[in-house]
Amino acid sequence: MSTDDLDLGVAAAVRSRIASAGEIPLPGSGATRRRWDLLAAWCRDDAVVGRLLEAHFDAVAICAELGGPATSSEQMWGVWAAETPPPVNAVSDEHGSWSLTGRKMWCSGAHSCSHALVTARAGEDSALFAVALDSGTVTPEPNTWHATGMRESDSGAVSLAGTPAVAVGQPGDYTARAGFWHGAIGVAACWFGVALAVADPLYRRAAADRAGPHALAHLGAVDAALTACVNTFDVAADEVDRDPLALDEARVRAMRVRAIVERACTEVLDRVGRALGAAPLGLDAEHSRRVADLTTYLRQSHAEVDLENLGRAVAASGSAS
Repeated sequence: MSTDDLDLGVAAAVRSRIASAGEIPLPGSGATRRRWDLLAAWCRDDAVVGRLLEAHFDAVAICAELGGPATSSEQMWGVWAAETPPPVNAVSDEHGSWSLTGRKMWCSGAHSCSHALVTARAGEDSALFAVALDSGTVTPEPNTWHATGMRESDSGAVSLAGTPAVAVGQPGDYTARAGFWHGAIGVAACWFGVALAVADPLYRRAAADRAGPHALAHLGAVDAALTACVNTFDVAADEVDRDPLALDEARVRAMRVRAIVERACTEVLDRVGRALGAAPLGLDAEHSRRVADLTTYLRQSHAEVDLENLGRAVAASGSAS
């Protein structure tokens, strides 16, 4: 994707929402459910806008937790933490100032973010750095994002060439905290929001008494799956707010929530398609885009790898809950 291809309206919409939202509850603040509700609502309205908002407010939470730089509603932050070889390298000079050099993949908001949290290799360790993207040393690479779903998330590769950076926390801190896993549930809330939007046409058809028995059966299954997600988020938010620093519990909780939500979203995609047929995919541009967006967005999950990790954690505990 090039700058010419980027829908600048998406960036404007994200910045407008950031400004109007102000401060939203941090994970574990006592209002975690409100945070996830906002993420779901934003993604129900627009998957791409919601996904970029999730990244911004995740960055805000990370900086608050790890003592990173102050963030403001006039900025738009990304979290560029995918670890694909070769890694971005972080180098410190004699004055203790850091710079980053290398190629980073999966950089959502590559052309539109003002700042980003970027993982990089500092010696033998992975560390997190805050970067202002206006230094002239950060270059989004053209033609590195070819997705149909989530196309306007602009998640291509970015090159960094001696980019000034500020260390956020100590090496390893980014993933070695419960907040990392609370953020992972925030992503699941985004999936859920898009799934609600995908399901809306089926609910509307049934409400208009235009659903036959098979479509109603699909609606019943969709509604049960989405309701299970609602109940799962309720319980998870209560647990996070009760003990926000419990790392082992946070990890298992997040894997469970993401597995439940991913399965529900997959079922929604399948059953809505079977109930409504090809017409909305071919004739309703908004619905077709949401289906493509959710299909792509769900692959932020690691599928069987995540399920294996959950299975190992459950096996180690010897308990179902």
